[in-house]
Amino acid sequence: MSLDKDKAKWKEAIAKDKLTWVHVSNLKFWDEPIARQYQVEAIPATFILDASGTIVARDLRGDALRAKIIELLNKK
Repeated sequence: MSLDKDKAKWKEAIAKDKLTWVHVSNLKFWDEPIARQYQVEAIPATFILDASGTIVARDLRGDALRAKIIELLNKK
């Protein structure tokens, strides 16, 4: 989910950075309803979801993010 507001610049950044995953944006910057729904107050924001779509962690960085992903992958 992008908080961009300029479609051309948003698309240009995706191409320049060779980002291959699905990108979505309503181009509403901080007025983005999904960002408000999930209480995103800073970017980047990260959300880790389990198989059922439940948020199990958010806003982890670096070693904490790596450890949580390893933990969750080892539960299978």
